[in-house]
Amino acid sequence: MEMRTFSVKPVGTVHADEGSFWIEIAGPFRPALKGLEGFSHIQVLWWGDRTDTEERRSETVCTKPYTRGPETIGIFATRSPVRPNPIALSAAPVLGVDPAAGIVRVAYIDADDGTPVLDIKPYLPCADRVRDVEVPAWSSHWPEWYEENEGFDWAAEFNFEE
Repeated sequence: MEMRTFSVKPVGTVHADEGSFWIEIAGPFRPALKGLEGFSHIQVLWWGDRTDTEERRSETVCTKPYTRGPETIGIFATRSPVRPNPIALSAAPVLGVDPAAGIVRVAYIDADDGTPVLDIKPYLPCADRVRDVEVPAWSSHWPEWYEENEGFDWAAEFNFEE
């Protein structure tokens, strides 16, 4: 297989401040926000810059990242930003869009303050929601819907040991 190299540049930055979250879009990309205000949710592709090292990019297996999971698991079976390309994907509820200022306010995003945003796509049920999803037994007790995440004890689900 031919291994090609790609170049990406951020279109914006995640900001988080005391429970408030927003994405600031860089000036040249602000026209791309036109029409986004009609969507209740977006998919945000972001770069896991805090885990982006050559060593971490070579990790393909991790040891028991989930409390109820197997002893080892492949990186592609996790949502960890530690991966060959530290690209992460988050669904985020949109609270408001200000195209002129380049601001997309979101209810929550699981990215740190200052995280580079690679792209934003509207959440479309016809493309992003599927029926009859199957997950491994060790994660079958996780919430079925995004809205059910609030109150779920996510900290108990992960082994944070390095």
